[in-house]
Amino acid sequence: MPSPIRVGLIGAGYIADWHATALKATKGVRITAICDRNAAAAHPLAEAHGAQVFTSVPDLIASSSCDAVHILTPPDLHRDIAVECLSGGLHVLVEKPVGLSVAEVEEIETAARDSGTSFIAGHNFLGLPRYLRLKDQVASGTLGRISSVHITWALPLSPLRSGPYGLWLLREAKNLLLELGPHPFSFAVDLLGPLEIRALETGQPVTLPGGETRPQSWRILARAGGVDVSFHLSLVETTDDRSVTVRGSTGMARLDFAADTAVTSRDNTADLVLNPLRKSLGQAGGHLREGLRNAALQLASLNRKSPYGQSFRGMVSTVYADLAAGRPVDGRFSGASARMVMQGIEDTLARLPAQPAPAIPQGTPKPRVMVIGGTGYVGRNLTRALVARGHDVRVLSRGRHGPFSDIADHVEIMPVDLRDQGAIAQAMDGIHTVYNLAKSMDMTWGSALENDVGTAMRIGEAALQAGVSRLIYTGTIASYDMSDPRAVITEKTPFGDTENRNLYARSKAECEARLARMQRDRGLPLIIARPGIVVGGDGPLQHWGIGRWHGPGAVKLWGNGRNILPFVLADDLSDGLIAMMDAPGAIGQSFNLTGEQMLSARDYFDAIHARLNAGIRVSTGHLTGLWLAGSVKYALKRYALGRSDAVRPSLADWKSRAHLARFDNSHPKAALNWQPEPDRAAFLDRAIDGPRLFGI
Repeated sequence: MPSPIRVGLIGAGYIADWHATALKATKGVRITAICDRNAAAAHPLAEAHGAQVFTSVPDLIASSSCDAVHILTPPDLHRDIAVECLSGGLHVLVEKPVGLSVAEVEEIETAARDSGTSFIAGHNFLGLPRYLRLKDQVASGTLGRISSVHITWALPLSPLRSGPYGLWLLREAKNLLLELGPHPFSFAVDLLGPLEIRALETGQPVTLPGGETRPQSWRILARAGGVDVSFHLSLVETTDDRSVTVRGSTGMARLDFAADTAVTSRDNTADLVLNPLRKSLGQAGGHLREGLRNAALQLASLNRKSPYGQSFRGMVSTVYADLAAGRPVDGRFSGASARMVMQGIEDTLARLPAQPAPAIPQGTPKPRVMVIGGTGYVGRNLTRALVARGHDVRVLSRGRHGPFSDIADHVEIMPVDLRDQGAIAQAMDGIHTVYNLAKSMDMTWGSALENDVGTAMRIGEAALQAGVSRLIYTGTIASYDMSDPRAVITEKTPFGDTENRNLYARSKAECEARLARMQRDRGLPLIIARPGIVVGGDGPLQHWGIGRWHGPGAVKLWGNGRNILPFVLADDLSDGLIAMMDAPGAIGQSFNLTGEQMLSARDYFDAIHARLNAGIRVSTGHLTGLWLAGSVKYALKRYALGRSDAVRPSLADWKSRAHLARFDNSHPKAALNWQPEPDRAAFLDRAIDGPRLFGI
């Protein structure tokens, strides 16, 4: 193998950052290429690592710029890309799930064998340091004769309740196990060998928009190597528990693979009175040691060695050491391991009851309304509200799938690249009103200008080109300075200086300013809507407009939580947006769509507790303290890590997150005849009781 080994990443989505960080920390490896059909997504990652950008796999292979690639695309593309790259002479690491069946994994293995290259299964959690310790305890007999292994994956899966519903993950019930199953199954296979599946029970079904159901609980019984194995996957809003518990004749070990901690419990020879105390003290000491070790590690690395990140580092360092030395791939990440994992998943899915597909109404939509971002939380609600009022809708989406199968005769989903202004204008043909709900979550101001602001401008230009009658753009009330509790905000209130605001608030304000110039100078038929804190509908429990969440059971409020917040129901928001479509004189105006002022953050969580018996731990967030902590983080990023793009926090911005100012919603009520829910009890019925906030 050449030194350094040149590596390309195929797919520049969320998971690519984790792989890139692990590769950067691995000696003898260099990232030389990023390949993604979306060049705009590939460029920031490529620039950070000095890599070339490619938009097709054949071009990447032909460039001879890589010795190995990591395939990080949606799972249904894994097999074809892996075979293509292996046949092209590249070593291949495939993110889990490696394939969608045993047959697909075997095809990849065959391609690697025929080309003399290496095939690596991306079972990253097997790279955790504490997992290796657990594995050694099992192999060495430290725990005695193993009788049972229980593996838990209890982690909320928010797309099941609040989307986006067009993800591959949600297209079929089996995709949930294909996506999540490789983590727990790979532990069992690596510790014990091939799995014999005995039983499957699913539960806690959730109904997706469109009528299809998906199980949120999977309980699987199996045997491997003469040992009882049980798996439990829970995807509802629950306390995070991702663990492997191994019970033996002389000890029990529990690996928390979300935190990379491992604690062992053993019997002792103390007398009857001291025995349980000594056992408990031993467990407590184990937890203390693990906690101190993790705290020291994060402090020394400036939080760059999270347990999840360490799992990738462990995997990547192992496989590239093997490649560099010409050794076979470590068994944890081998094709044989991937095949056994997939066999267990395939045998489990064979026991999954067939789910009849809901009837899809026939008919061809004739849309006059377009919703860009129609598969998101607000967009879904708006699209359904439009159809309920007799409108056919064209939804622009990144894919061809959306949560509208039950109203398919009134909704047309059109995949359009929002970087292509011509394609956007063409999609607007025959459209009267365009709703732009698109947004991007960026980490730097440069990427916000390119992705968020650039997209808003392209949509504005396309609207002018297509001659639409109205373009309704959704900004955010977060663009206002809400730091003064004496202030009352109306549509005439200026945003003020936004340069020291968080990127989301600043980017949205910049979009508004540039679109407004297009309206003044070129006649863009623009209307601006600024939603409040949206709740209800199929919205998520963990709304970050209220506080910083630490799992579904704990939230730190922005401030003391006693001031009244600008909540708005999703249905009321949709009513306001639809009213803008025909309201006379609305073009050129903006509307702050905030509901009646009736609830503080404390009131909201008190109501959740009273109505759902959910005792969420709510704590106060001291705004000045949060600002100071943010300033320290900024200094570390800017000066210790060399992040020149780090955003300097401001005290006003932190205070604005608490929504200290009040909003006056009289303008939309008068101009749009808008009537947000005025009754507190009815509001709580629709905001809390209607949604399945906890997924059950």
